[in-house]
Amino acid sequence: MAKKKINTQDLVAKIEQITKSRMASEPVVPLDSFREFKKKVDPKVILVIEDDETMRSAMKRIFEAESYLVKMASDSSELSMALDDVPPDLILMDIGLPWMNGFELAQLLKEHKDLKKIPLVFVSGKTSDEDIKRAFEVGADDFIKKPFEIENLRKTVQTLLKISG
Repeated sequence: MAKKKINTQDLVAKIEQITKSRMASEPVVPLDSFREFKKKVDPKVILVIEDDETMRSAMKRIFEAESYLVKMASDSSELSMALDDVPPDLILMDIGLPWMNGFELAQLLKEHKDLKKIPLVFVSGKTSDEDIKRAFEVGADDFIKKPFEIENLRKTVQTLLKISG
């Protein structure tokens, strides 16, 4: 029995036709749903450096509800464990930390070649003009006063994560 010669153009056209008709029958996934799925599969990492356990836990709940992975440190002594495996995509830090204050810690983080580009937000009750000015001098991307509005904190984090890519 003689084999029939395959016409490549006809084959490609038929494959395209079948593929397009099947694709057209599939529901379109909204972009927001895709983004939510991506956040759950490949979550952004937020590092919270806060000495107050209640505040740390509150921030953890806020951002885990948004599908972020939250790492926590109560002070500079716990920072090495939080930075060990996966580097954070954003850092939220208080100024009034024991052993080494937030300004000193921020300056060291911003001098580190692998950490200096990570967005840093001070979340603090120390809100004098001098404190806010110093926060930006040591490399803060934003400053949020305690007590804070949860939605304001969320929007700040979302914006900085978008900007940083």
